[in-house]
Amino acid sequence: MHGVVVAGTHSGCGKTTITLGLLAALNKKGFRVQPFKTGPDFIDTGLHTLITGRTSRNLDLWMCGRDYVIECLHKHSSDADVAVIEGVMGMYDGNISTADLAATLNLPVILVVDAYGMAESAGAVVKGFVEYSATVSRSPRPELAGVIFNRVASDRHLKRLKDSIHDVPVLGYLPRDMDFKIPHRHLGLVVAEEGPITKEEIDKLADAVVEHVDIETIMNGQVGRGQGPGKQPKTESAFSTPAPRPPGPSTPSVKIAVAYDKAFCFYYEDNIDLLQKEGAEILRFSPLSDGTVPDNADALYIGGGYPELYPRQLSQNTSMLESIRSRINDGMPVYGECGGFMYLTEGMNDFDNIFYPMVGGFPFKTKMTKKRARLGYREISLQEDFTLGTKGSSARGHEFHYSEIVNSAEMQKNRCAKEGQTSRNEVTSPLRLSKIYSVKDGEGKYKYDEGYKVRNALGSYIHLHFGSNPYIAKKIVESAREYHGKNNYSRTRQS
Repeated sequence: MHGVVVAGTHSGCGKTTITLGLLAALNKKGFRVQPFKTGPDFIDTGLHTLITGRTSRNLDLWMCGRDYVIECLHKHSSDADVAVIEGVMGMYDGNISTADLAATLNLPVILVVDAYGMAESAGAVVKGFVEYSATVSRSPRPELAGVIFNRVASDRHLKRLKDSIHDVPVLGYLPRDMDFKIPHRHLGLVVAEEGPITKEEIDKLADAVVEHVDIETIMNGQVGRGQGPGKQPKTESAFSTPAPRPPGPSTPSVKIAVAYDKAFCFYYEDNIDLLQKEGAEILRFSPLSDGTVPDNADALYIGGGYPELYPRQLSQNTSMLESIRSRINDGMPVYGECGGFMYLTEGMNDFDNIFYPMVGGFPFKTKMTKKRARLGYREISLQEDFTLGTKGSSARGHEFHYSEIVNSAEMQKNRCAKEGQTSRNEVTSPLRLSKIYSVKDGEGKYKYDEGYKVRNALGSYIHLHFGSNPYIAKKIVESAREYHGKNNYSRTRQS
């Protein structure tokens, strides 16, 4: 297996289009291509999977550390002909950049340059990237092994671009008149589950790459090193308190219901893998279209997504809402992230400020905001023992949302009054709302307390990557197994 990293000069230069085109072309020519995405993005990985039929994975050095990322690359590319890794932002942007990942993985970089509005100046841009690479104080340095131009207007335009480039191969281009676009919305591209790209569009993109990009050079391993990480000295994981890899399950499996449809589709696939490794059987269900949570579920995991696009449908599925609410009241381990967390609250106000009731597991509401509420890497530390781990244990993830909680203190007070209690101090322990995360940003600075707990339900805006601390998966499965045991005991007593 060999591989390449597709980087960009900046966000919006066309690296996702070029990446999708390479994936489509390689797939069409019969190569087994394994896609990856640099960083925490969910949407691009879904599009990769849509085109290749192989699950795309996130490679994130900050969240998971060097050793985990290298293992992930090798594990999922072992039966592939080539790995294609889409970068994030500009090649050198961020504290841990696409260039850092390429150097860590010892893979060559193909630089995407948006040619719209320039010609010979492209040479200066590429020369700058080449020379900047030489200043990077790490070993090995990222290797810029080729350039692909996006939005080229004509043959004459292409000649002027190519003539300006020295010492770096020009591997091809995509024409400006392709008219290939992926629909956008507030969080980015439209998700793969909504079918934003038709088969005809994918074929058109594949044909354009086959015609205009030197696929043979890329596939013959002539683009740079292209052999992946070799035997380099091991370094400390980026994770501040690394946990040992959990052993395989030694007790009977339990069943974890995972919400998956157009409203809830933001999951790190490694999270699902780690749950299965610990002995969980995954039961997928749809809060949009199914009537209830699967009857034999022992825990519930609702990831992020776009519930704000389907609030009426979610709110009108009252049997599902009641099914989830009853399981929270019964003490089932329930974990909701971002959109899943919003769904578990009393309800949400959409972008038009229309309120839609939801599960009611957490005693507050959420509302959509016109501006982005929060964005960035997060590290959480548990303030007490709970489903995700023991007190003091940590994990890393990412936060990106356009919603916020509405007056949680006032709503908790009102809920107490409905329960016939006069103050929060009188709320019985199982009903008490508490925050069990201490949250730091990507630079290690304390941000706020978060991670809302009610009974055995936990909700948070932060998407955790279980690869940052695989003990999380072990604890979730243990909690599900404990709940399973209690239910079996209750049924035995009743019979």
